Amino acid sequence: MSLDSQAVETLRWSNGRLEMIDQRILPTRFEYLPYGSASAVAEGIRSMVVRGAPAIGCAAAYGVALESLVLRQASREAFGTGMETGFSILAASRPTAVNLFWALKRMRGVWEANKHRTVQEIADLLLAEAHEISADDVRINRAMGAYGAALLPDGARVLTHCNAGALATAGHGTALGVIRSAVEAGKHISVIADETRPFLQGARLTAWEMVQENIPVTLITDNMAGHLMSRGEIDAVVVGTDRVAANGDVANKIGTYMVAVLAQRHHIPFYVACPLSTIDLAIPDGAAIPIEERAADEVTGFRENQWAAKGVRVRNPAFDVTPAELVTALITEKGVVNQPNRVDIARLFI
Repeated sequence: MSLDSQAVETLRWSNGRLEMIDQRILPTRFEYLPYGSASAVAEGIRSMVVRGAPAIGCAAAYGVALESLVLRQASREAFGTGMETGFSILAASRPTAVNLFWALKRMRGVWEANKHRTVQEIADLLLAEAHEISADDVRINRAMGAYGAALLPDGARVLTHCNAGALATAGHGTALGVIRSAVEAGKHISVIADETRPFLQGARLTAWEMVQENIPVTLITDNMAGHLMSRGEIDAVVVGTDRVAANGDVANKIGTYMVAVLAQRHHIPFYVACPLSTIDLAIPDGAAIPIEERAADEVTGFRENQWAAKGVRVRNPAFDVTPAELVTALITEKGVVNQPNRVDIARLFI
């Protein structure tokens, strides 16, 4: 398979329905799956067809729009009931990624501001808003990429954890967007990708994106990062995030906290690329961020291969929280926040 991952649309609108790349089967197969309702999109989010906080937000927006189109011929009362059900189903799909709730709030705002219009007009407005959320995401990622690229020196060897690339967004990416922008600026950047157990987003997705674009990438297991840092083989860490608390604590894919601790030990800058939609000012600190627990079979094996003993107990938290004091800087579309704290983060929203 040879595809330019920047040219690939993680989600796209086609013939009146949403299509999303099935990220569960990459990199061995590449295909889009169609979605026509809020419940179908919610299942796509829950089952990891689409993942990455910004992409989940975009998918949820389209899920709302799809539900409005399904109900386009309904009475105003039936439309309202059906839409509330759709919002609830989507909100329950994954708890940690705040972009999901941000997108649903934005879509609800459009609905509530236009309740005096016909059902058909509301449906058209909701679809237009979903398109705008998707387009906004690409613009925001480009802005973050430009700010982040300035932080990386020429020749930097950058460790990343999980996948925060084009596949995790509507395009360009957050953490990988920083790397892409640095490469576009003429810098020679190489990537070290943690495989990211247990769902292997680094091995399957980050490595795939970088290979497609001929950006040098080396894959390592999650427990190799400390060794490479101790040998001076990593110059910076750049990760994405699913939610940032008001004080700067960061929730990201499980294993990120360990990387941040190691980075501090070895005096390596630890950067987090995050759109403002990922910052949740209603959450005071990381202890209040809900952490999703996923199925045991993601840990005991992968696809048809099972390696753990039957009957073993399993913990499978999908995310962990990195305290703000371990974060060198947040990279946002409004600029870089060094040593993030409650005051400086709040200023981003003024």
